[in-house]
Amino acid sequence: MTTTENAPASATQLVAERTMAAPPAVIFALLTDPSRHHLTEPTDWVRGSLEESPSPITEVDQVFGIEMFHVNAGGRYEMQNRVTVLDPGRAIAWEPSQYSPEGVLQSGGWFWRYDLEPVDGGTRVRLTHDWAATPPEIAAAIGGMPAVDTAHLDRSLASLARAVESGRG
Repeated sequence: MTTTENAPASATQLVAERTMAAPPAVIFALLTDPSRHHLTEPTDWVRGSLEESPSPITEVDQVFGIEMFHVNAGGRYEMQNRVTVLDPGRAIAWEPSQYSPEGVLQSGGWFWRYDLEPVDGGTRVRLTHDWAATPPEIAAAIGGMPAVDTAHLDRSLASLARAVESGRG
C-alpha cells in the first residue's frame, strides 16, 4: 500500500512524501543507479544515463550524466548531476549542472533530494525540490522557478513506487 502526502511548501521549495511498500535499501539502490533514474520520472523528461553502463553513485561530489528531453528546453539536452548528499539507505541529493565551454561544472542553483525513513510496512520517501540558490537571471532564462509543481513531485514518487514495489527497483 502506498500513501501520499504533501508537506508545506515554502517560497523556494516543494516537498512531497509517499510511503512505499519497499525497504529503504531497495529504494536507495534505484536512486544510486543512474541507468534507472528514468524510473523516477512520470514523463519523458528524464530519458536515461549518458553512459551505457554507468557506475553506481557512491560518494559526494560524484557526477553522473543524464539525457533529458523537454520541449520548452528545445528538445534533447544533457545534465551533469553533482551529488551533494549521500547517506546510504537514508538520503541522496544532487544539483543538476552543465559544463561551461571551458569545462567548468556549473549548477543552476536548484537541487533534488530524497530522504528515506523506515516505517511499518515500508519506507516513507520525502522528495524535495529546492531552488533557493537559483540566481534570478537563471530563473528568468528557463521560464521561472519552480520548473515543476507539487503534483509533478507526487507523480515522480508514484513512478518510483511502481518501480520498487513491482520488483524493477
